[in-house]
Amino acid sequence: MNAFSTMRISASGLAAERLRMDTIASNSANSMTTRGEDGKPYVRKIAVFKEALDSNLKGNGVQAVGIVEDKSPLRKVYDPGHVDADEDGYVLMPNVNVLNEMADMIAATRAYEANIDTLNASKSMFMKALEIGK
Repeated sequence: MNAFSTMRISASGLAAERLRMDTIASNSANSMTTRGEDGKPYVRKIAVFKEALDSNLKGNGVQAVGIVEDKSPLRKVYDPGHVDADEDGYVLMPNVNVLNEMADMIAATRAYEANIDTLNASKSMFMKALEIGK
C-alpha cells in the first residue's frame, strides 16, 4: 500500500456517495410522478456498490456497479379525480417514501463528509511529512 492509497480509497467513496445522493434526489423529485415517458409510474432507483479489490486482494475503495430499480410494489391511492385513476378510482403511485429517502440522504451526506475528513487528514499528514524534510 503506497502513500496515496488512502486518498484513492476516499476519492472512490466520494464518487460513490455522490452517485447515491443523485439517485436519492431523483427519487425524491419523482415521488409523485404517476406517468413517465413509458406511461407508467416512476419506480424508485437504488445505487449499487461493491468493494474494489486489486490483484493482491488489497482494498482500493468502492466501485459503483450501477443503478437498479426497487422491486417493492407500487402504492395504490384512492383518488377518483386524478387523471391517471383507473375505473375504480385508484391511482398507481411510485414506490418512493420521502421519509426513507431523507434518512438515506442524511446517511449518504455523513458518509461523504467522512471521506472528506479522511482526505483532509491524509493531506495534513503529507504536509507534516514535507515539513520534517526541511
